[in-house]
Amino acid sequence: MSLRADGLSVLLGGVPVLHDVALDLRPGWTAIVGPNGAGKSTLLRALAGLQPLLTGTVWLDDRPLAQWSPRERACRVAWLAQQGETGGELTVHEVVHLGRLPHLGLFAEPGAQDEAQVQQAMADTECAAWQQRRLHELSGGERQRVLLARALAVNAPLLLLDEPATHLDPPHQVALVRLLQRRARSGTAVVSVLHDLPLALQADRLVVMGAGRVRAQGARDDPALHAALIAVFGDAIRVERMGTRWITVPNLDD
Repeated sequence: MSLRADGLSVLLGGVPVLHDVALDLRPGWTAIVGPNGAGKSTLLRALAGLQPLLTGTVWLDDRPLAQWSPRERACRVAWLAQQGETGGELTVHEVVHLGRLPHLGLFAEPGAQDEAQVQQAMADTECAAWQQRRLHELSGGERQRVLLARALAVNAPLLLLDEPATHLDPPHQVALVRLLQRRARSGTAVVSVLHDLPLALQADRLVVMGAGRVRAQGARDDPALHAALIAVFGDAIRVERMGTRWITVPNLDD
């Protein structure tokens, strides 16, 4: 699986939001970070083919994304929106089963393999124990785990996740990081927008956005990437090493 963006520019309400963005996303886990209004979510929607482009092309496996049929694209790219559903009468099990629709179509009956994918996705996100509850009965964090499970149930080679840690408590944030790391090691290409910088620094690579442009991209231990990260947040953070990991801390020095 390869995903490439060449010269992406986007207008929202007549205002430029992305400016000539170029990316070459590799296998593994890539985290997109930056301050509010940097264009992170717009970029992720553009990569998913959900955002009209002013200029540029998104390439999926060296073929323009626009040339893939909707069903082909849905089988290869799983999407988690930043603002997912918050209500509904479907059970957790039924919601997660929706992730199999790209493979089944509207009328095919799910088989044993589909059910196995659904059960694995719920196990990975720790929502299997209450799979018969309805979505509107769940807390925000529980709903987020269900919607993530739906994306995982697609079993797509590319995962695009917009703020997957939203509403998750610290134990489930840790579980999310470990899950994305496992998926990346197994060959899935994972691209996530993350607001939480210490979580983002557990990814293999980071893309630092600022004012609609890519300011840096590289490995999580790249000093140049750390410098760009500090700069886009106006020196309000520091990047420090803790054992074998990198973390960010508030810069409270005068």
